[in-house]
Amino acid sequence: MSKVLVTGGAGYIGSILVPELLRNGHEVTVIDNFMYGQTSLADCVLNENLCVVRGDARKRELIEKHIQGKDYIFPLACIVGAPACDYDPVAARSTNLDAVKMILELRKQEQRIIFPNTNSGYGVGSKGVFCDENSFLNPISFYGRLKVEAEKAVLASGSAITLRLATVFGMSHRMRLDLLVNDFVHRAMRDKSIVLFEAHFKRNFVHIRDVARAFLHCMEHFDAMKNQAYNVGLSDANLSKVELCEKIKKHVPEFVYVESNIGKDPDKRNYIISNAKIEATGFKTKYSLDQGISELVKGYQIVRHLDYTNFA
Repeated sequence: MSKVLVTGGAGYIGSILVPELLRNGHEVTVIDNFMYGQTSLADCVLNENLCVVRGDARKRELIEKHIQGKDYIFPLACIVGAPACDYDPVAARSTNLDAVKMILELRKQEQRIIFPNTNSGYGVGSKGVFCDENSFLNPISFYGRLKVEAEKAVLASGSAITLRLATVFGMSHRMRLDLLVNDFVHRAMRDKSIVLFEAHFKRNFVHIRDVARAFLHCMEHFDAMKNQAYNVGLSDANLSKVELCEKIKKHVPEFVYVESNIGKDPDKRNYIISNAKIEATGFKTKYSLDQGISELVKGYQIVRHLDYTNFA
């Protein structure tokens, strides 16, 4: 089995991915600053194949020490989302781009990298036209621009795969309520209502456990997939905000949503995505949007406060 370094491994995705890596017999070193006070890997620490390092993934000497001997590197450490990056652009650039370039400088060529990008790099697509991996990248946020630049550097370095993730949803040990599906279901449960701005804007979605499965799939098929980017999402979930609300209402019947004719959504992303490329490698998503909504409805019986967000 492989030795894996995961920066930001106690975050929203990492806290699902790391246990999966351990279950598959891999040795995992996690570097995380635990900036949200999370205890997301507490149930894994008995596993002798897990090493947890509390530290800043931007520190060269720390990465230089723990990158040694690793077969795979997953740079998950990230200031995620446009609002959080706009709030602290210095931290965003140093974490989302500079730290990734530092890993590229320090790693040996035989060390493999699987890097999570965002499909928000497509920005605003053309109506009815699916964005695939050959589509023009036109990020409309500082966050998107940093991730696109990081992806270019990763692919140019060789021995790498990048995953352009759809908007992720689902429960995690380090929960995030600021992601669209997670947010809308939470509002349905808490407020019973929502006002939609630019309700026709579309996105693609993917369950967090399918994201973890995609990483494992890339490990298993690395040589055939290397040095390319892949969209990762639910092919039957290119949905507008109002279509998402219709699905949520089936699970929360008292939920009321209203489309506003005034006001603008600061997030202008609007596109539909093709996931055919990664599906052609044998990867198929397992968890549907309906399963995720049902999971979130149950999960929000546990999560009842607003601390679980990257930016208020």
